[in-house]
Amino acid sequence: MSNDPSEPVGLSRGLTNYGDTDFARYLRLANARSMGFGTGLLRKPVIGIASTYSEFNNCHRGVPDLVAAVKRGVLASGGLPLEFPTISLGEPYLNPTALFFRNLMSIDTEEMIRGQPMDGVVLIGGCDKTVPAQLMGALSAGLPAIQVVTGPQSTNQYRGERLGACTDCRRYWAKYRAGEIDEERIEEVEGNLVVTAGTCAVMGTASTMASLSEALGMLLPGTAAIPAVHADRLRAAEASGAAILDLVRAGITIRDIVTAESIENALRVLLAISGSTNAIIHLTAIAGRAGIKLDLNRLNELSDTTPVLVDLKPTGSYYMEDLHAAGGIGAVMRELRPLLHLDCMTSSGRTLRERLDLQDAWVDRKVVRSFEEPLQPEGGLVALFGSLAPRGAILKRAAADPALFEKEGRAVVFSSLEDLAARIDDPDLDVTAEDFLVLQNAGPLSPSGMPEAGYLPIPRKLAAAGLKDMVRISDARMSGTAYGTIVLHVSPDAASGGPLAFVRSGDRIRVSVRERRIDLLVGEAEMAERRKTMPVRPFEAARGYARIYRNEVLLADQGCDFDSLLAHPERL
Repeated sequence: MSNDPSEPVGLSRGLTNYGDTDFARYLRLANARSMGFGTGLLRKPVIGIASTYSEFNNCHRGVPDLVAAVKRGVLASGGLPLEFPTISLGEPYLNPTALFFRNLMSIDTEEMIRGQPMDGVVLIGGCDKTVPAQLMGALSAGLPAIQVVTGPQSTNQYRGERLGACTDCRRYWAKYRAGEIDEERIEEVEGNLVVTAGTCAVMGTASTMASLSEALGMLLPGTAAIPAVHADRLRAAEASGAAILDLVRAGITIRDIVTAESIENALRVLLAISGSTNAIIHLTAIAGRAGIKLDLNRLNELSDTTPVLVDLKPTGSYYMEDLHAAGGIGAVMRELRPLLHLDCMTSSGRTLRERLDLQDAWVDRKVVRSFEEPLQPEGGLVALFGSLAPRGAILKRAAADPALFEKEGRAVVFSSLEDLAARIDDPDLDVTAEDFLVLQNAGPLSPSGMPEAGYLPIPRKLAAAGLKDMVRISDARMSGTAYGTIVLHVSPDAASGGPLAFVRSGDRIRVSVRERRIDLLVGEAEMAERRKTMPVRPFEAARGYARIYRNEVLLADQGCDFDSLLAHPERL
């Protein structure tokens, strides 16, 4: 909020245009009074609360309680809290995929912030695409903002072991596909995987994005990993309601917090927590809304010098509730301190340096390792480039088998998701453990909208023989809860005419993590002939949002945002 006394505050901001500003203010206040607010409260700074509660989103079951807690904090600090709804993206409920709707949610969030009279906004969300959508929209709107996440689920005890969706979900599904457990047992497991409100209990995409939001400075310190059902989750929401008033009064906006330096801090944390591959797409899109380019070559430079410090599933042993008890993301950032930009502003009103100086130094070394004794000496993610992926592809090496890092194999190609479903379990499928499974037409410009289908199942006959991992390549995404030697986000994608579109079964492909390369070993003359004889048929949409998506969406290396939403100087 500016110190200029002539600048409109609260309900006087952004008056509806009737051609008479005094009438517009009079009409607005008359309607506001119908809500039962006293006249004194109506003169306070207004804090919007973006609520993403939905019965199609189990991750957000606790949102109403968080909204109530934020309101307490806003009221206690002298503001007027006004809740408003936006789109909510429940990952397993959406067709074709939640990513398809991420940009729509970002538009909804931006325009509701921009179009309604508020001095600052608290963003409440949690599920995978919700957190980045809110940050993207808020960045484009440009007001003071703070984020509150729903928090991770707590684990369950089942037959003597801890279960937490969805890494354990995938582990049991692999057992079921391999014939190790029967249908009755898998149904029993189904009822024991998700037993509380909140997001996935492991370092999946939701927990990764919560962690990165804290690393960016958009969450209050120490709040990313608090379990959804913990009382501290409500206390964090109340504190966030108070903190947003401090940001408004100091004139600190989201664009002061999300900068090129804080984006790089978030990348460091992503690599150290061995977070979800999806985070690369989301961070790229968030950066793009701030006019910042995220370069995959820079990702590799950071990965070479950032150790893996956090021992969480799907790559380790523990769960998000353990990370919270071990010291949280603050403990991770304290270990990374020599590598971080410490003068970045945070939503607490303090710089990152001040935040780390104030934080409790205790840490549980079983969960968060020291910088000197990391789990792995290099970061969890790496970008690959080459003739198969001229604009890059992503491998989560921390979740992969190092024995497959330097390998050449024969391609077994599936032309679509439908083709994959029809043939992957065919006992006559020509495939061996040494082959590379390749999925085409699952990228951002495909009809499927880049789903989390990159976790190609091991062919049933190989799974039954005990095979646990093999090289898999696609232009799709992979759930942050998944694992394996899986090359994702191949760009350009097949549907836009990238080299992936012209791979044939029997072709040789070479992967080298050491050299950061992925190459299709097919000569230029043969590739030129294939481009003539293998026409690419990009997805077309007749109407509505699907048509807007098809005409506007960018490729994976550009964050899959819409071109018209990127921040150029004239758009800020």
